[in-house]
Amino acid sequence: MSITLHKNDLPAGIEFTNGVAIDTETMGLSLQRDKLCIVQLSAGDGDAHLVQLDRDTYDCPNLKTLLADNSIVKILHFARFDVAMVQKYLGVMMAPIYCTKIASKLVRTYTDRHGLKDLVRELAGRELSKQQQSSDWGAMELSTAQQNYAASDVLFLHELRDRLDEMLAREGRLELAQACFDFLPVRAMLDLAGWADIDIFAHR
Repeated sequence: MSITLHKNDLPAGIEFTNGVAIDTETMGLSLQRDKLCIVQLSAGDGDAHLVQLDRDTYDCPNLKTLLADNSIVKILHFARFDVAMVQKYLGVMMAPIYCTKIASKLVRTYTDRHGLKDLVRELAGRELSKQQQSSDWGAMELSTAQQNYAASDVLFLHELRDRLDEMLAREGRLELAQACFDFLPVRAMLDLAGWADIDIFAHR
């Protein structure tokens, strides 16, 4: 495994032919208040690329081109938040999307534990540390612990997708999952427009 930290943008020429695993680190969980700081990526080859963004300009043309490429599947965990953050700060609506959290909720109905740590433990047989989850992602220099944490959030997503797809196929829910994934950009736009806590499909 290798972790490469890139300042401001992703270098050209990195291949993501089997889909790209993506996660983000932000200053908090508020779409209105908190800025996007880091975008993590992996090709599923055991390596992670961390892009530390310039929060004054968000000038990252190579990264934006990758995220806007509709021929590459973006694999995320709780994609709803990351899709909204990327749209707000990078001006890119990611698609197509695969969300491991949605897939888990559709097929792992025997549990209510759908966090990334729980999925990696059960489906990949590995333990993730969440110790750096609430650290300062806006710092000028990221610690080794922060880099390791950020990388761990993308290194297993390809494997999780493959395992979850097997389970979805077994239970006859692949098409339902795809429909949910396809709706995620709309859900993100609703969040950004102020309907984050309102279920517009509810009767009242």
